[in-house]
Amino acid sequence: MPPASFLKETAGGTLLSVKLQPRASANEICAPLGDELKIKVTAPPVDAAANQALLEFLADKLDCPRGNVELIRGQTSRHKTILLHGFMPEEILQRLL
Repeated sequence: MPPASFLKETAGGTLLSVKLQPRASANEICAPLGDELKIKVTAPPVDAAANQALLEFLADKLDCPRGNVELIRGQTSRHKTILLHGFMPEEILQRLL
């Protein structure tokens, strides 16, 4: 499987670059857009509700505790960087796509 440009392995885990679309009709993972993975969530972008929905959705998809999914950049932007603790990029690709 070719390496995905939206995943970057680091010492603390794997970084996932996301373009978030809030207020979607359903929570879903879409096709990669350049160096980001597009993810839609139903929550509105108010009071960090969309961020929380994104992190919970990823934790559910990866079948891991919510604490293993950490938003490290992009709290107020659609473009986010998420640190996934304890995962290799290949494992993330298998579980998300």
